[in-house]
Amino acid sequence: MGGNRPGKDPERARPEDASALTELARRAYERFIPIMNAVPLPMTADYAALIGNADVWVVRSAAGIGASLVLVPGDDHLLIESVAVDPDRQGEGLGRQMLHWAYARARDLGFDELRLYTNVLMHDNRAWYKRAGWTELHEEQRGDKRIVHFAYRLQPVAQ
Repeated sequence: MGGNRPGKDPERARPEDASALTELARRAYERFIPIMNAVPLPMTADYAALIGNADVWVVRSAAGIGASLVLVPGDDHLLIESVAVDPDRQGEGLGRQMLHWAYARARDLGFDELRLYTNVLMHDNRAWYKRAGWTELHEEQRGDKRIVHFAYRLQPVAQ
């Protein structure tokens, strides 16, 4: 699956990665606190539980975990719970690599649709997902956050 993406393929997160994933989420998402006037959900996630109950992937390097991806299978779609890229590694294509990995995982798990949501105030993220071919579905108020739902339909595999 390496293809034209940077570095090596993601690998499954291990239980001992939980604290590193918590730190990665803090570093990746803390810049959004002043934009949202709230703490992004990935910063409060229980990564030990997610590793045990979800489909969690990481890109490792000598410097540590450069990116993470949390996937949660639904009834008819695969939810991208979070994508985190170390701020020191942004611009290297790791976010796009994780999206492509999510597409491959969806196919592996028998899904033809992926979904995700992000805060409506994260304009750069919204634009990035749209450029990657995602469609905005609708907005929703969740507690103190207003979120926007996205969907991505996988193209049928040529036979």
